[in-house]
Amino acid sequence: MLNYPDPEEIDATRRLLDAYIRRTPCVTVRSSELGDAEVDCEFIFKLELFQVTGTFKPRGALSVMLNLSSDERARGVTAVSAGNHAIAVAYAARAIGTTAKVVMIQTANPARLERARSYGAEIELAGDGPSAFRRTKEIEIEEGRTFVHPFEGPRTVLGTGTLGVEWLEQSRELDAVVVAIGGGGLIAGVGAAIKQTSPKTAVYGVEPVGADSMSRSFAAGVPVSLDSVSTIADSLAPPMATPYTFGVCKRFVDEIVLVSDIQMRRAMAVLFKELKICVEPAGAASLAAAMGPLRSSIRGMRVGILVCGSNIDLPTFTAQVSL
Repeated sequence: MLNYPDPEEIDATRRLLDAYIRRTPCVTVRSSELGDAEVDCEFIFKLELFQVTGTFKPRGALSVMLNLSSDERARGVTAVSAGNHAIAVAYAARAIGTTAKVVMIQTANPARLERARSYGAEIELAGDGPSAFRRTKEIEIEEGRTFVHPFEGPRTVLGTGTLGVEWLEQSRELDAVVVAIGGGGLIAGVGAAIKQTSPKTAVYGVEPVGADSMSRSFAAGVPVSLDSVSTIADSLAPPMATPYTFGVCKRFVDEIVLVSDIQMRRAMAVLFKELKICVEPAGAASLAAAMGPLRSSIRGMRVGILVCGSNIDLPTFTAQVSL
């Protein structure tokens, strides 16, 4: 039987992380202020892009790494990432006094590479996701480093659960929340925290059309892998779902919808124009879903929209929103 994260465990994890992360703000905006009066929603934006390192990722990484033994810390950690997890692991390693060797995909944004290096990580590049995972496994075996998974495992999910607790504390009762899905570690934690505290709150997940591993896993009833992914939202493009995270999502996520690259670009433009924030595609996915496939489901509701992060350089942002 799957060991779901319970509220007491999430609260203990939150206390553990308090010295290392920020309590990110919420902003309440009527849908009409975003140019969409028909939906008639009150959106409560959780602005996790203001988290240290620019995304939610330090919550999961620190939850894992703060539980390492002294011997494990001495040997260091390793990780695989397209960018945001690498930055978070690098930050966490420096914060707790250990070292990180991270394998990143060679197509990773140069700004993300540089930011991970700025926190002291040693970076290796791999041609694609499968080869990056293989190289990370070699490092784990050869150097004795602890592998910090980007989205799988109980401690990762406990870490992201702290975001859900924080969100509920900052908001009045929410009818629904909308959360982007990459590997599922984020929505697993947020969903577990919110559903066990506010059972009537609907938890909606969002995936890109070209990277829908969790949607397919829900349909199949087991975690599945994709042969390929195709989306501008590289932070939401792991090619597979994994057992623990999938199980938690199945328990606490009510529905998953898909959004296109065009819908994410439009949402990026809305967030920039109306909220004055510049986000990567993953950070706009939740709003894209709320103003797209979830319109009829959330009409008239009080809805939490998670802006999960933003590590994007200006040339990439302007190229994507102008297409």
